[in-house]
Amino acid sequence: MTTALVAKNLVVVRGGSTLLNDVSLTIESGELLAVIGPNGSGQSTLLGAIAGDFVLDGGSVTLNGSDLAGLAPRDLARARAVLPQQMVISFPFTVREIVAMGRSPWRDNNDDTHIDAAMHRLDVASLHTRIYQTLSVGEQARVSMARVLAQDTPLLLLDEPTAGLDIGQQERFLAIARSLVDEGRGVVAVLHDLNVALRFATRVLVLHEGRCVASGDPQSVLTPVLLSDVYHQKIQVTTTAEGRSIILPEHQ
Repeated sequence: MTTALVAKNLVVVRGGSTLLNDVSLTIESGELLAVIGPNGSGQSTLLGAIAGDFVLDGGSVTLNGSDLAGLAPRDLARARAVLPQQMVISFPFTVREIVAMGRSPWRDNNDDTHIDAAMHRLDVASLHTRIYQTLSVGEQARVSMARVLAQDTPLLLLDEPTAGLDIGQQERFLAIARSLVDEGRGVVAVLHDLNVALRFATRVLVLHEGRCVASGDPQSVLTPVLLSDVYHQKIQVTTTAEGRSIILPEHQ
């Protein structure tokens, strides 16, 4: 694996509130880093910080050895793709037009190949003429992810990619994300489902009140003691008959 991104001592202050406080992390190619924590702990802020979406109040981010703040927008878009929590589309674009937006940093002879491949991988090729606003929540999520795949970057940043999806859609979505990791890409995903993080992530980072309180492999980090402390709720980690670990709230 090679180091794709290094963030050191990140500080983000907004409206007098410190949203991130001295957070550091590395992202390697070929890994899925899940960022977890209670609501308001700074997960989406961290994703925005490492995406280069706003100015830091402290710390630095380097992407493939280059200072993120010094990269031209086109170079940044060729190095990392971002899937936001919600993609607001005001005009009646078709599904194919939405996916094609991912090719904006490139615009070369490979555009159609990448667009078609991304649409087939997310199973939205049959929807290519549909207007985005007419799609279901799950269909919109798949189209948005196809746009990110069409961008063809070595690093993908996904902000709550499974929010609003049913359990089957979640499984398929995260399986695709994990397949990207197997191909050698780096993926960072903000997740709120701890069991999804346990199953699909190669590494987890736990945020609490804007600070990183733990980072490492899921089995070592996602312990009852740490989770109970962070979420202010008794949590247990049990093992099924098949040997799978499951995280559950403990009955009071």
